[in-house]
Amino acid sequence: MRHWLVCICMAASSVAVAASERVIVPSLDKPGGAAVDLPGHWFRAQVTGPAPAVLALHGCGGLHDGRGQLAERYVELAARLNALGVHMLATDSLQPRGEKELCTQRTGQRKVTQLQRRRDALGGLQWLAVQPGVDASRLGMLGWSNGGSTVLAASNLRHPEVSAAPVRPTLVVALYPGCESELARGYQGVAPLLMLLGELDDWTPAAPCKALAAAAGPTVAFESYAGAFHGFDGTGPVRLRRDVPNGTRPGQGVHVGGDAAARAAAGVRLDTFVRDTWSLAR
Repeated sequence: MRHWLVCICMAASSVAVAASERVIVPSLDKPGGAAVDLPGHWFRAQVTGPAPAVLALHGCGGLHDGRGQLAERYVELAARLNALGVHMLATDSLQPRGEKELCTQRTGQRKVTQLQRRRDALGGLQWLAVQPGVDASRLGMLGWSNGGSTVLAASNLRHPEVSAAPVRPTLVVALYPGCESELARGYQGVAPLLMLLGELDDWTPAAPCKALAAAAGPTVAFESYAGAFHGFDGTGPVRLRRDVPNGTRPGQGVHVGGDAAARAAAGVRLDTFVRDTWSLAR
């Protein structure tokens, strides 16, 4: 197990400071017999005694911004979770496989697949379970977009690898995931699931996720925000990405951008879900 201390990071729009360690996390994906080593950022909460931990799973754009720094949303989430007394691990599924992004690749032609990402997530949970200061009975997953789809796949007991996993999450959150695959398979969740969706999302639309929730029953909840597009929890303006071949209008691009009201409401809903599910102090 490899750890090394990394610099202090600060989200540009936040006063919260989140300190992380760089770590290496073995995936359960083992092409040729050797596990893929995932670079990760480990954010420890400043707490006494064993505490819950969340595995954060990036979207198709990866973990880093255009400057090669850990993107703001991951630092912000770490600060939010640490303030609740929750550790956070963010891992990179792309770099060790030679990819920088998947967003401009058609879904069926992506070079990093959901099978690989599901195995990355299951490996991340096993890593978390043996870390000092982690309560292995309170592990969670949270993912955005492609990572949200991974959350669904890695928490669905209809996948044999999930049903056989020795470590399982007890809380899962997916922000604007693609739900079609797990809806078609049938979703049988291993833990309470919260989905946070944008009503105007034309990349990963809300409707299949609502249908998944209706079919799965009371352990699956969702919040859907009127007027919100894909990436509503960001801070940048809504823009049309014509380089994305997927979405509800193939070839015409997709809209991505922040919505201040949805961003704030989603943050409150996330805090409440984490506190209530894990019985954390308010």
